[in-house]
Amino acid sequence: MNSHVKNTWSSPRNIRLAAVAIAAVTAAPLLASCSSSSGSKDPLAASKPKAGTVVVGSNNFPESILIGDIYGEALKAKGVNITYKPNIGTRETTYGMLKNGSVTVLPEYNGALLAYLDPKATPTTADATASAIAAKLDPKLTLLDPAPAEDKDSVTVNAATAAKYHLTADSTIADLAKYGNEITFGGSPEFQKRQQGLLGLKSVYGLTPKSYKALDVGGPLTEAALKNNNVQAADIFSTDTTIAQEKMVTLKDPKNLFGFENVVPLVSKTGLPQNGVDALNAVSAKLTTQALLDLNAQVQNDKKDPLAVAQAWLKSAGLA
Repeated sequence: MNSHVKNTWSSPRNIRLAAVAIAAVTAAPLLASCSSSSGSKDPLAASKPKAGTVVVGSNNFPESILIGDIYGEALKAKGVNITYKPNIGTRETTYGMLKNGSVTVLPEYNGALLAYLDPKATPTTADATASAIAAKLDPKLTLLDPAPAEDKDSVTVNAATAAKYHLTADSTIADLAKYGNEITFGGSPEFQKRQQGLLGLKSVYGLTPKSYKALDVGGPLTEAALKNNNVQAADIFSTDTTIAQEKMVTLKDPKNLFGFENVVPLVSKTGLPQNGVDALNAVSAKLTTQALLDLNAQVQNDKKDPLAVAQAWLKSAGLA
């Protein structure tokens, strides 16, 4: 997040996660057999794990569950005794469970976590984000190393537009700005009015599209409009499986208009042994946005079991 960026808790990405979380509640019975907690009980009243057992939790959207499986299987590979508590709920619940000791490890996103802890924070670097989190974090908790992988707002062009303007994965938003008067941009109505949106694209990168089409928050309307070339560029999330499926190109954001949303383990200081810390830091070192996008596609498009996907990736990365 830089000086141009407003807090990320109200950003389209966090609105999207909230919407996914609400939708996931309706699917909770399908995952009940995987969870050690009952939906009829207060999750914050859950009992603490047995001594020596690490509880790996996740929020109630697919990517969090997948990353939780990656963390858990990486810990198991190093001999750590773990149990899963997947699909718990929103950040308010999972953060409370970390504080009361009923969860030991949780996948987080640094920018969104900071915005939850301190909505007024506006750090300008990833290191400043980490420092700001540390200043507000419960003293029983700590962040481990962040991964390069991020799930955040992005400017993504469809395959036809990428080919027309010779845009690749190495291209930046500034490269698209040269052709702004030829493209229609798609995104949520809110994106059109935000500095961390259309206003910032103009002031930071000089991108002013020919027209703007108000759609949804990185959801099916935006994805379909981009796929069908009703818009040539759009705000969708950097690990959206449509990107890989439709051979779209996400443009780099070197000036960090969209802030920092690195995947990072949030853990109990006393609940995780050192070999567990080392295992999760090793995962972070190898988990890139592209890798996360590919893994999400296997789960959401190919309908593979998240646990099997996690195990296969860890083996391919030399971590299991």
